[in-house]
Amino acid sequence: MKKLIKGLREFKSSYFATHQELFEQLSQGQKPRVLFITCSDSRLDPNLITQAQVGELFVIRNAGNIIPPYGATNGGEGATIEYAVQALGIQQIIICGHSHCGAMKGLIKLQSLKEDLPLVYDWLKYAEATRRLVLDHYSHYQSEDLLEVMIAENVLTQIENLRTYPVIHSKLYQGQLKIYAWIYHIESGEVFAYDPHKHAYILPQNQITELDTEDITLNPFPHSNGAIRSPQNQAGEIKQDQEPTKITAHERFPMPLLSPEQRERIYRGSSQSN
Repeated sequence: MKKLIKGLREFKSSYFATHQELFEQLSQGQKPRVLFITCSDSRLDPNLITQAQVGELFVIRNAGNIIPPYGATNGGEGATIEYAVQALGIQQIIICGHSHCGAMKGLIKLQSLKEDLPLVYDWLKYAEATRRLVLDHYSHYQSEDLLEVMIAENVLTQIENLRTYPVIHSKLYQGQLKIYAWIYHIESGEVFAYDPHKHAYILPQNQITELDTEDITLNPFPHSNGAIRSPQNQAGEIKQDQEPTKITAHERFPMPLLSPEQRERIYRGSSQSN
């Protein structure tokens, strides 16, 4: 606690003192650009890894970056999603998982949590679709490989759940919303973004380079024109003459080539190509 109190003093005397105009603007209201949904894990800080300014991210955090399907619970996730999109007008949503996720470790051995961690057990059941899909289709993986697949698939499952919310469904239909799947790798500091065209997690800046030459759409509704764009959309930050580093899902998250049924499931969750 002493360390935190010291931090409060340092914040007031240093950061706040040099950003008074920003905080005066924020006191008049908020206009965040992105809804960032991620895990409660202390090793992941959304503002730190994105270097976002105060007021730019509207954040939902819970164990396992889980979004219960619409109507499944009266928890705060649904209300926060509705407020972010409808009241604040946010048009970009990121669901971000991370390596070594304790919630996903618990999901692998879900039944063992029932007695000692009953609330955690009940919460993780909202990710049962992830658990079932991974155990049915990736049973040949073990230990850390299985965990990595669970983490990668869970982000896509939560996008499926997110799409069950009426406000999300409506905004997607109108082409007024984009949804992104990210995974943060703690050891390297890298963030990988799911590319529905490649069926792989790649570096987000690679999507910027590739989208200069081809159009990859996220919106599954044929009447809208929402196109995938990396949240790191400041093209000036990426030198276009640099050769992008190719990192596939199999290299970072060992997911084999997907069957047509699995590709259809993933497209339903993270949007389809036209």
